Amino acid sequence: MRWPPYQHIFFDCDSTLTTVEGIDILAETAGKKWRVEVLTNAAMDGKLDLAEIYAKRLRAIRPTQAQIQEIRRVYKRNIVEDAKETIAALQYLGHQVYIISGGLAEPVEEFGLYLGVPCEHIRAVHVDYDHLAGRWWEYNAAAEPGQYRDYEAGALTISDGKAQIVRELLGQQHGRSLLVGDGSSDLLAGQAVDLFVGFGGVVTRQGVLDKAPAFIHSRSIAPILGLAAGPAARRRVSGTEHETVFQKAFSTIAQGAITFQNERLKTKFNQAFDATY
Repeated sequence: MRWPPYQHIFFDCDSTLTTVEGIDILAETAGKKWRVEVLTNAAMDGKLDLAEIYAKRLRAIRPTQAQIQEIRRVYKRNIVEDAKETIAALQYLGHQVYIISGGLAEPVEEFGLYLGVPCEHIRAVHVDYDHLAGRWWEYNAAAEPGQYRDYEAGALTISDGKAQIVRELLGQQHGRSLLVGDGSSDLLAGQAVDLFVGFGGVVTRQGVLDKAPAFIHSRSIAPILGLAAGPAARRRVSGTEHETVFQKAFSTIAQGAITFQNERLKTKFNQAFDATY
């Protein structure tokens, strides 16, 4: 049985492409890690709407622009296993790759570019800074550039808003779509794509595990290649630099890295995988 590929692949960022949550990194810097982490987990587990906590977390931290920009380096130091190689392989095969995140735009965009995702395919939350905060008259080019003032509320600051961004990015383009993420906001966005895949490589959220049509259990995100490109794509990367990550994906899948809630989907994938592996 043939497994059809997905042309458009959407990734969440925090706890999907990087093992950290950017907002929790800021909270730790401000000495408010526990308070903010509790709110973050409640939203990601679907117990609170993201809209209820987004402003609360940032008001509690009041980060500077420099602190927000520092998240870029933290993201890179904590990249999810095989994330960069997986994205490169997908792009080599002609897939369109996107990042949609409720994280802050500056670090998410730079991290996305580092992973090879074009800027026009990245969406995150922009913030405004008060450049006249504190003793602004003493600042020079090397000084702290500004204090957090506000964020741009929108689809990515509410729990069920990612679907809107998916539709906007897809527009009138043809091809099947897939979204992979760890949280309830990603699960809700599954309504806008042909297949939602839960990722538990960093944290397994029970609500996502229970409802995701497919779920990845490995620390490596490479198994998404089997679902996104299809088992038959392995032949197309033979002899290229992308063969290694495909081999890892197939080996990990063979060890049970992907589970399915949908029996029809499970049967279809397993038949295609067995015919190729």
